[in-house]
Amino acid sequence: MEQLKTIPNGEKVKPTFSAGEMNRRLAALRTHMAERQIDVCLFTSHHNIHYFSDFLYCSFGRPYGLAVTHEGQTTISANIDAGQPWRRTFGDNLVYTDWHRDNYFVAVKRLIPDGCRVGIEFDHVTAENLRKLQGALPTAELVDVGKPAMRMRMVKSDEEIAWIRESARIADIGGGACVEAVGVGVPEYEVALHATQAMVREIGRSQPHVELMDTWTWFQSGINTDGAHNPVTSRKIERGDILSLNCFPMPAGYYTALERTLFAEECSDAHLRLWKINVEVHEAGISLIRPGVRCCDIAAELNKIYERYGLLENRTFGYGHSFGVLSHYYGREAGLELREDVTTVLEPNMVVSMEPMIMIPEGRPGAGGYREHDILVVTEYGSEDITGFPYGPEHNIIRRR
Repeated sequence: MEQLKTIPNGEKVKPTFSAGEMNRRLAALRTHMAERQIDVCLFTSHHNIHYFSDFLYCSFGRPYGLAVTHEGQTTISANIDAGQPWRRTFGDNLVYTDWHRDNYFVAVKRLIPDGCRVGIEFDHVTAENLRKLQGALPTAELVDVGKPAMRMRMVKSDEEIAWIRESARIADIGGGACVEAVGVGVPEYEVALHATQAMVREIGRSQPHVELMDTWTWFQSGINTDGAHNPVTSRKIERGDILSLNCFPMPAGYYTALERTLFAEECSDAHLRLWKINVEVHEAGISLIRPGVRCCDIAAELNKIYERYGLLENRTFGYGHSFGVLSHYYGREAGLELREDVTTVLEPNMVVSMEPMIMIPEGRPGAGGYREHDILVVTEYGSEDITGFPYGPEHNIIRRR
């Protein structure tokens, strides 16, 4: 049985981005390769393969790759996907079969001559696959390209920003659907389903050429609001519950988010006080997003507000992060997070969130998790907030008449 094959089945699909945009990304990568004398890059992560080829893989236990030379680029995909990777890839595609163990590394050897200087993602390759890669290319020199690629992804092009802006619009639609479904006695999953369906239908209507993959909603109530990434449950909303709305449209693998604190029917005085404090931090954070400011300095300024109210210990994570090719199970641009240990300086065309969160443990007045989340595009002189859904007590105490 053959180990490698090509499956040019059908026609190439309409791409997410223009050929000019994809060539811009690859040119930036090849400039880095030339500067560091790298002969070929072998990407293995969802985010870098998708960013440089427009193909988003579904692993299901199989490895995938993208080999980029100075002359071309080829994705490596499993036979189970047939012609879909070829149709999506900006470049060529090589398929490996399951008939022999480690045929993936046979494909690697086909595309990468031994003895090269090879860029790989040190933060993604497992110890086992590193050993196999070294066995396939025993005289190759392996260097890290993961962090340089992340820095390239952190500054968005005009096409990417337009894509993120459209996705933020769809997130607002999901938020509206969440509010429609909220009611005392309604299970969390019913609210989440309603919001997700609204977003998926809008993606399908407005962007019929994209793959509909991975859009989701986390809707949490009561004690379940304590963690930002807590899963949806069957818990039913109760009167006076604190609620957390989290909508994530994912057209073509590009993550955006809308997150809001809500209350069902009424909000206690203790809850209202804490909610207003978190909104104060949120608005202060939005005002700090501008070029020339370090991520760590934003975190330090916002910490002062929480500290003034005696709530700094209740903060649960950093104040925001970058957007792009990422989701709840892959990808992260860790160099652009608004945290005390990140010294990156904001610059135009970066896209970041402002999302302060505090958590008050169960049994204490105002118990629950409070979180607001807007998306901001850094401009030449400041920033633009592209999230339209309202926040705060004036808008999000949801009452049914």
